[in-house]
Amino acid sequence: MEATAQEVDAAVRAAHEVRGSLADRAVRAAFLRGAADALEAARDGLVETADAETALGPVRLTGELARTCYQLRAFADIVDEGAFLGVVIDHPDDTATPPVPDLRRYKVPLGVVAVYSASNFPFAFSVAGGDTASALAAGCPVVVKAHPDHPGLSELVAKVLRRAAREQGVPDAVVGLVHGFEAGLELIRHPLVAAAGFTGSVKGGRALFDAAAARPVPIPFHGELGSLNPVVVTEAAAAERAEAIGAGLAGSMTLGVGQFCVKPGLVLVPSGAAGDGLVKSLTDAVSDTDTGVLLDHRMRDNFLAGIAERTQLPDVQSPVTPGAGGEHTVSAGFLTVPAGKLADEGEHDVLLEECFGPVTVVARYDDEAEARAVLSRLPGNLTATVHLSTEEAEGRGRGAEILAELTPLAGRVLVNGWPTGVAVAPAQHHGGPYPATTSTSTSVGGTAIERWLRPVAYQNAPEALLPPELRDDNPLGLPRRFNGRLEH
Repeated sequence: MEATAQEVDAAVRAAHEVRGSLADRAVRAAFLRGAADALEAARDGLVETADAETALGPVRLTGELARTCYQLRAFADIVDEGAFLGVVIDHPDDTATPPVPDLRRYKVPLGVVAVYSASNFPFAFSVAGGDTASALAAGCPVVVKAHPDHPGLSELVAKVLRRAAREQGVPDAVVGLVHGFEAGLELIRHPLVAAAGFTGSVKGGRALFDAAAARPVPIPFHGELGSLNPVVVTEAAAAERAEAIGAGLAGSMTLGVGQFCVKPGLVLVPSGAAGDGLVKSLTDAVSDTDTGVLLDHRMRDNFLAGIAERTQLPDVQSPVTPGAGGEHTVSAGFLTVPAGKLADEGEHDVLLEECFGPVTVVARYDDEAEARAVLSRLPGNLTATVHLSTEEAEGRGRGAEILAELTPLAGRVLVNGWPTGVAVAPAQHHGGPYPATTSTSTSVGGTAIERWLRPVAYQNAPEALLPPELRDDNPLGLPRRFNGRLEH
């Protein structure tokens, strides 16, 4: 099933040759909606195959497929609206300094996009996931590198997308699919690949990112690599609702057997009685959590090795010890450590690294300075969360100050909530400073389309030669900025 270099080349070249078939926005939108309809029609078979390969369960997978279809339709709406094209028209102005010529700017698709599927979301971040949906919406064909944890599902979903393409008169080569580690490397190096999207490990993503940069013609690589997703619980919040915060944390860190990219992996909790109450609540809730199956044995082995390494560190305790729940399963748990052990570089630094699976680290801080010292050592994250008391949330206390401290750390900052659950919405941002992602873009939400576009400006081009998007009479009815005024 592993694709050869020749097969990768054929898939990329075929996609490149048919990129013009996506030029019509109406066709693109119809294709995306048709793909959503077709996936829904094939739901039962797709979910059955996905569950057999991932053991994520039909309830979770049915919900994820619904999210995937919603995503496709949301991008169809974005294509219809046309604001993503960023049309700006400036007529000549000889009075300006320097004089302004006739300038007309909009965005065009980059070309073939390589998409690297994730293991933990076999629908939403895989063959028909956000990278594919946003790339097709931008007018870019895709070649997907299937994840080895769900190869059969990948083939089925690709067939559904290709059938939906044909029904709109689009060649099915706009969606290519290849399998295998070497195929992934061949794909990122192919001269006709114009950009890439990746969701996975820091090690794998960084290798592809470096390969994309080392090409004779470097290309954009939008990778989501890893995230600790820190949480700060203020002393006042812990005193006010310790039990609720502990139970909420347990639910978030064990959701999906801890295999979500936004799982809270480090939680700063105050020392003292208020923090003790939170830890007790967390202990009770995690103790009641069932064992679960990780996505593959490699991940299970890495999880168990990571737990063993962390629990052997001095001053690390495990009120509920995570580990092997059975021959194929793992049990959830959490570790505690004095926050001072993380404030300076040392042997405890491994606790500041993501451990993929149902575990979190609770760091007990003695004062605000100690909590700030730990935060100052963290790398970039997808999310950062603060739990405030009612009074702090109303602006009395350090709430705004803590929010400002968390903002440089993450792409999404939450107050009194939990990061698991990434809404598909226009204002969503699913990205963050490195190593959370390799770019400043998002892989969820409407602005994910911007990754696959580049601006181009025409200067003093005769009206008759311009694309319809840039003509004065606006025959396509696009939102635009016309001589400094927004037009809708």
